[in-house]
Amino acid sequence: MKVPEGCAICEATWGNYWAEVEGQRMFFCCEICEVEFRNMIAEVKHRTGWQTIDQIKVNGDQRQRECTAISGNRSYHFSIGFDSQGGIRIFQEKLARL
Repeated sequence: MKVPEGCAICEATWGNYWAEVEGQRMFFCCEICEVEFRNMIAEVKHRTGWQTIDQIKVNGDQRQRECTAISGNRSYHFSIGFDSQGGIRIFQEKLARL
């Protein structure tokens, strides 16, 4: 899965937390970001029915992130916000961009 440079969810370059997610070793700045990322991937798979995600693009900050998940030639756009423990606080599907 292609993810941003730095932490897979917030792109921070500090910290030294590594975890295997979806069969891939990924860097996270902290454990909370790992939990957020896992929850985000699980929610996208649940809502789309996809077995795999090839790439995830994440923009935003700790309040809310605008994201695009890509699997093959399909894309899924959404906004997501997390609580202080990494649980999903808000998840909104977005219409496909033209």
